[in-house]
Amino acid sequence: MTTPVRVRFAPSPTGKLHIGGARTALFNWAYARRHGGQFLLRIEDTDPERSTKEFEVAILDGLRWLGIDWDEGPDVGGPCGPYRQSEKYPQYRAVARQLVASGHAYYCFCSEERLEQVREQQGARKERQVYDRHCAALSSADAAARVAAGESAVVRFRVPPGETVCVDHIRGDVRFAHEEVDDWVMVRSDGSPTYNFCVVCDDVDMRITHVFRGEEHLVNTPKQVLLYRALAKTPPEFGHLPLMLGTDGKKLSKRTGDTALQDYRDNGYPPAAVLNFLCLQGWALDDRTAIFSIDQLVANFDIADVQKAGAVFDIDKFKWMAGEYLRKETPQQLAEHCAPFVVAAKLATPADLAARWAWFVEVVKTEQPRISIYGELPSRVAYLFQPDEAVAWEAEALEAVRKHPGAVQTLRAYRAWLEPRIANGVDAAALRGAAKGWAQEQGIKLPAFFQPLRLALCGVVHGADLFDVIALLGPRAVLARLEHAAQRLAG
Repeated sequence: MTTPVRVRFAPSPTGKLHIGGARTALFNWAYARRHGGQFLLRIEDTDPERSTKEFEVAILDGLRWLGIDWDEGPDVGGPCGPYRQSEKYPQYRAVARQLVASGHAYYCFCSEERLEQVREQQGARKERQVYDRHCAALSSADAAARVAAGESAVVRFRVPPGETVCVDHIRGDVRFAHEEVDDWVMVRSDGSPTYNFCVVCDDVDMRITHVFRGEEHLVNTPKQVLLYRALAKTPPEFGHLPLMLGTDGKKLSKRTGDTALQDYRDNGYPPAAVLNFLCLQGWALDDRTAIFSIDQLVANFDIADVQKAGAVFDIDKFKWMAGEYLRKETPQQLAEHCAPFVVAAKLATPADLAARWAWFVEVVKTEQPRISIYGELPSRVAYLFQPDEAVAWEAEALEAVRKHPGAVQTLRAYRAWLEPRIANGVDAAALRGAAKGWAQEQGIKLPAFFQPLRLALCGVVHGADLFDVIALLGPRAVLARLEHAAQRLAG
């Protein structure tokens, strides 16, 4: 590879960054880093009604959160700017005039009413609905005069006869018959450029060598290759990534998984797990390794290894992988990552957690084997932050306890037995064995002991080890909860 690799990611700031877009950025970034090239970020904001600065900032923040950096872009600058399409309108119009002058494009004065009539007639004849090239035969002098007189016109690309053959790194040779390609609009009547025109102008200006993008852009390839040739430029090398599919085999949608990167960030997925899982959407390190580092990705990534078939986005596997990453963290790290979610759930303030940080780390350590994402922690530990006299009880937990007629007596007897044994603190391991022995001596079966105890302390059916819970709550809270629970059940 003699030419320095230059790839780009070019999102439109018209909404949240799609998870598929994040994968596209990742694969481009990995390819550039593998080959010692440059990764560029370009903002395609030519839709002024839908593009917002808020979405642009969110896209950049999301990429940074994943650990993806860029060598040139709207925020870091570079030698090939501007990196926002909205700042390049004069350049686009100059290129359009150049193409009209060379005969590769022409002015079209057809009204929308005429175009609709043509489409209806083609539809009635069961023909492809394309522009009929009505204005293609106008002389350049006549067209220029009409434009000079102020007549409304678009600029269309003149598609030549023949076919375009494109070498795709993922799909091999792809052929496009030009008769299937419309004389497409490059510049609208209001002077605004269209996507296929802008993207080629930008890729030429930014010296892009490789274009790796989603499969849905494959239909744009012949238009863009023809435009490169009209500009006497060498087209970049292409690779079209497979669609991301839900487990139902259809295009990923809200029904089968969140589609925005921000949703996974907000739900508490660790960024390293997101990166790892995105890699597996069409690519694999080998046939046996599911979890690998970003350094391993860069060292081994080859666009030719990306699969052609759609990649299934299995949310259950994603969550499993996230859990594997959480279990690699130290309790201190995990506590730091979970703290914002506890605060957001209004269980505690940052000051509250800071004042009891060692305790909070123990709380997190207790739940570390059970949670898959940071956002799961608050609901699992909410009982630790609730008033002792008002622990929320799940209906299922209460129903299970109702099956044990002696629950009130069990709780009161256990409280009386427990109080002197935890007066000086709680040793969870010692208490675990002693409490089981006590229940056996009393002739109480373990479900009839543990279910009322868990209801009293936690209010849930399942959770952390009860004696770890007793250690976390401390003697005063445990005794208070046992008494309140006995009173509530008796009432």
